[in-house]
Amino acid sequence: MNLYRLYIDPGTGSMLFSILIGAAATVYFLARAFIIKSKIFFSTDKAASTRNAVYPFVIYSEGKQYWDVFKPVADEFEKRSQTLLYLTSSEDDPVFGAGYRFIKPEFIGEGNRAYARLNLLSAGIVLMTTPGLDVYQLKRSKMTFHYAHILHAPGDAVMYRMFGLDYFDSVLLSGDYQARDIRALEKMRNLPEKVLVTAGCTYLDVYAEKIKQIPGETEHPFTVLVSPSWGASGLLSRFGKTLLDPLVETGWRIIVRPHPQSLKSEKEMIDGLAAQYRGVPSLVWDYERENIYSLKKADIMISDFSGIIFDYAFLCDRPVIYVKQGFDLRPYDADDLEGELWQFKTLREIGIELKEEDFSSIKEIIANASDSDDLKKARDRARDAAWQHRGEAGKRAADFMTGAVH
Repeated sequence: MNLYRLYIDPGTGSMLFSILIGAAATVYFLARAFIIKSKIFFSTDKAASTRNAVYPFVIYSEGKQYWDVFKPVADEFEKRSQTLLYLTSSEDDPVFGAGYRFIKPEFIGEGNRAYARLNLLSAGIVLMTTPGLDVYQLKRSKMTFHYAHILHAPGDAVMYRMFGLDYFDSVLLSGDYQARDIRALEKMRNLPEKVLVTAGCTYLDVYAEKIKQIPGETEHPFTVLVSPSWGASGLLSRFGKTLLDPLVETGWRIIVRPHPQSLKSEKEMIDGLAAQYRGVPSLVWDYERENIYSLKKADIMISDFSGIIFDYAFLCDRPVIYVKQGFDLRPYDADDLEGELWQFKTLREIGIELKEEDFSSIKEIIANASDSDDLKKARDRARDAAWQHRGEAGKRAADFMTGAVH
């Protein structure tokens, strides 16, 4: 026997090993899903019989962090005395304490437990923020007529992971401009056209009212809000102390608000930074569900490519500083498209760029940051484009849902 014929180079071996692991994982999760569905199907308890009922209108919320996205829609159904099933993966979702009569909240667990419930749901229309329908564990139920996705940020609709919106029947947009890229992907991937409806931005409608009610500070120190995105390209991941140290040295109040996903995916990094600045009274960490309290306090924001930039610019109408850096689009739908994304182009127009080599002079840069007429006009244009039908998003979403099943 020629032993050299049995040799597999390390690269090929690693690839084969990855394929075997992937295949084994796929078989495992398919078997697990089958077992879960079988248990539900053959169950005779009250919960199982409830699952077999037909619900015309359904909302699914991944967690309480999306309450402000769905609240205006739920409020509208309540006002119309129309029954709405509100499924949530948070036991302490605010919907349970909202005092609704016609909104029926139900905790369905997280992960596979939630997907098992959703994958067998009998409904007319389901509204959700969850992407990846029919791509990952979340599958279309054969007993559900229509799946609608509501965008929960006034940014590009193609900034989801690959195929994020492909298999929805409709998408509720915050601005007309988002339709262009969705249509381009449909054409490129030979997908049927989805129903696209510009409803507005529900959570910004909520925040706009709430932020007015927050009282101003009696003694207000000059405040810088650092609020980045998450992942390897995020501000805290990439720079960390290199950025925070010169900010602390300014003596100003520095509020650091990590992206909510950072607290899950990058907890070790966030905990490490928090530990290093423990005992520094001027640096405050904000982990609140809603960002509006920090937005209200901030005189200026530093971010990267996070959507919170638009929350701040639209709600507070104050200048933003951004750190430009390479962003890897390969995992996202946007990578299949040509041309610059709206949010990156707009960021250049409404923001002031901060370069890494200028971190040591950050106090002077912030102190000299001027809010020019050009920046204000750019914010106005961006707001008009990405947050249409202000104050009407809940009504428009409810109008669409009730019309889609009749």
